[in-house]
Amino acid sequence: MRFSDVIGNERVARTLAAMADSGRVAHAMLLYENDGCGALPLALAYVQYLNCSNPSDGDSCGQCPSCRQIEKLIHPDVHFVFPVNKGPKSSDEKPTSESYIKYWRELVTADPYFKEADLQKAIGIESKNGLIAVAEAKSIISKLSLTSVTDGYKAVIFYLPEKMNQETANRLLKMVEEPPEKTIFLFITHAPEKVLQTIFSRCQSIRVLPLTKEEAARVESLRPEEDREEHDRYMDLFGDLMNAVVSRNLMGALDCSEQMAALESREKQKAFCTFASECIRKIFLIQQNVPQIADVSEEEQEFYRKMAESCGKSFCTRTITNIEKVVGMIDRNVSSKILFCDLVNRMFLSL
Repeated sequence: MRFSDVIGNERVARTLAAMADSGRVAHAMLLYENDGCGALPLALAYVQYLNCSNPSDGDSCGQCPSCRQIEKLIHPDVHFVFPVNKGPKSSDEKPTSESYIKYWRELVTADPYFKEADLQKAIGIESKNGLIAVAEAKSIISKLSLTSVTDGYKAVIFYLPEKMNQETANRLLKMVEEPPEKTIFLFITHAPEKVLQTIFSRCQSIRVLPLTKEEAARVESLRPEEDREEHDRYMDLFGDLMNAVVSRNLMGALDCSEQMAALESREKQKAFCTFASECIRKIFLIQQNVPQIADVSEEEQEFYRKMAESCGKSFCTRTITNIEKVVGMIDRNVSSKILFCDLVNRMFLSL
């Protein structure tokens, strides 16, 4: 992945390239993004630039052996960590990211802008919560204790460090604070407030901005057909829900809550919540008379205009807060039927 291949966040790309050019390479960085907005492509482009044999004009060459290995996600000094759990695609009793690395490579290669739910599906643990457990820390410490295969940087790319438990963080803390020479940690988070403070405080933080309407369209065009179908499915469900709420059709809204609870897994339920929150944000921006930054497609403009006119001024902020609470309760294995029924009731009261 070259910087020129990354969609959006040109300023972040220039900052990363400038850090590499100046030699001021932070040993630990935290890239925080909205789900699927390009932090992983930026991290890959940065590591590729650092290790490129022939960089020029602020970008890697894409042709040297190091570039080709990183693009294929097989560079021996670049390691990946992501939340895992036991599942049918691994027989390991204590699985680590290495247990699922084949499926990680397939996913990232097909869609580097994938979302958290896509990863759960790819590694076959849709019905479970992914974790970064202590076995992962032991694996990374072992790998980093070895001499670099090449003469470049060793890198560990952590996807969703907020899924790391305290024991894992304690094991990694010294390595993150004082890594071996030319070793870097890149943490990619969707919830920086949930990253353990012992890790967060040792990182240089960079905000990866949400994609513009045009950039999001480019990313969407690159996604597999299945991903676009899921977007349409979520939009249909959200549309039915909002139409029922604003028309005061309680039975229709409760039917939608049943459909939300029936989504295939907890990760799918959380993915829908994330989607719904983004839709509510668009309604809020239209209410604030800034539709130009709401990122609404032409075919959906009439729907969002109607919703903005039909909802009270406090509806959006209250609903987003309630959706965030639902996501937290899903992680605690609370009954999804109860959660979504309660959410619908609160939406009615907030209208």
